[in-house]
Amino acid sequence: LDEIPIDDVDLDLVRSVTLTDVYSYMNYLSRDRVRHANSPGAGYGLAPAARARKIAAIRSFYKYLTNKAKLIAENPMQDLDSPRLKKNLPRYLDLHESIQLLESVDAPNKERDYCILTLFLNCGLRISELVGLNLTDVRGEQLRVLGKGNKERMLYLNDACQGAIEDWLAVRSHLAAADKNALFLTRKHTRMTTDAVHYMVKQRLKKAGLDSSQYSSHKLRHTAATLMLQNGVDVRTLQELLGHEHLNTTQIYTRTTPPARTSSKMYRPLTARSCGCVPAAGPVHPAAALPAIMGSAAAAAANSSTRIRLALGSGLTPLALAAPMAGPAAAMTAGNRRRCRPPTTISATGTMQKR
Repeated sequence: LDEIPIDDVDLDLVRSVTLTDVYSYMNYLSRDRVRHANSPGAGYGLAPAARARKIAAIRSFYKYLTNKAKLIAENPMQDLDSPRLKKNLPRYLDLHESIQLLESVDAPNKERDYCILTLFLNCGLRISELVGLNLTDVRGEQLRVLGKGNKERMLYLNDACQGAIEDWLAVRSHLAAADKNALFLTRKHTRMTTDAVHYMVKQRLKKAGLDSSQYSSHKLRHTAATLMLQNGVDVRTLQELLGHEHLNTTQIYTRTTPPARTSSKMYRPLTARSCGCVPAAGPVHPAAALPAIMGSAAAAAANSSTRIRLALGSGLTPLALAAPMAGPAAAMTAGNRRRCRPPTTISATGTMQKR
């Protein structure tokens, strides 16, 4: 491809490209294209994800020529299919590893790094959202976050986040900040960049004895979402907290929460014995057991040498749970009462009577 001149590429050539040409190009990429041109031992054939990116670029280019520039009348790539991609489950830290990461934070920049990690693990921020935070975005118990597409959302901060922010602001107040508005500053007193946060997270993961090649700042967002789901936050609420536009994006985290799937079997309609109105003994709604979980986590944090401010130590973040027994258990009981109503008969006078 490097030897093919592109001086003769004009609008007529672009119009002449067909779906067959693109699929032939995809076959070349999947079988004959060198994976890494500068590597002596590179194999052949690009992965489906790499081919899908090229398909997306071709689609966007022809969509622009058709809808925006109005240079071609019809879009020949409208029916172009992408390679089937393997769906991988989000990788995340469990509760013990999260506490281990927070405990390992030490000087230098202890207060700043601890605050950043706490916000990642409690609020599930994107890295772009974190570096864009300003001092004015911290409003007591609330945090204003500007997400994708300039969409604003408000997050409620628990004691863990509030304490970490207070500690960092106490240090920041003594710094001569080049950016007066930035919440997080570098050693040069400028606003932290995404690269700086990535590097800091990798270094803190190594310090905690965790595999930094498997985890990143975005994996901490996955961690926050998974831990909240595992401890009773519903998917709709989590969608709002994470700033997802579509529910399907949030539902991928439900595949990483086996405790929720296991407990759900207790609340299916046929769980109740025979046709009795009382369900089988034993099931406890997950939210009912949450105070015990939170208490144990808080006790473990209190005994730690450092203050471990995690969501489970001071209430789930950022929103509180609903009533413990509202939901599946209550719905099942009502359903059993409906199924167990005594049958009725019609009397000689035409009125309905219970047997």
